[in-house]
Amino acid sequence: MKESKVKELIIGGLTDPQVEVADTTGTGDHFSAVIISDDFKDLSLIEQHQLVYKTLGDYLTNEIHALQLKTYTKLAWEKTKLEA
Repeated sequence: MKESKVKELIIGGLTDPQVEVADTTGTGDHFSAVIISDDFKDLSLIEQHQLVYKTLGDYLTNEIHALQLKTYTKLAWEKTKLEA
């Protein structure tokens, strides 16, 4: 699977997200993603990740073998950038 397809699926399932996806092994089945969306507001980290998993559906069990996530609300992302 291509990074662009993973990104497209995530964007399609969230409200106005910013998404960056990287293929971590070059094999099209291990990815890392940074996702910024206010859909994550008031959700626990586990709930945020579950929301992303939902956008990927069956691809998680068939084509994606590993997915490393970093999820942020827009405010949390801004705070992270200021601390860097």
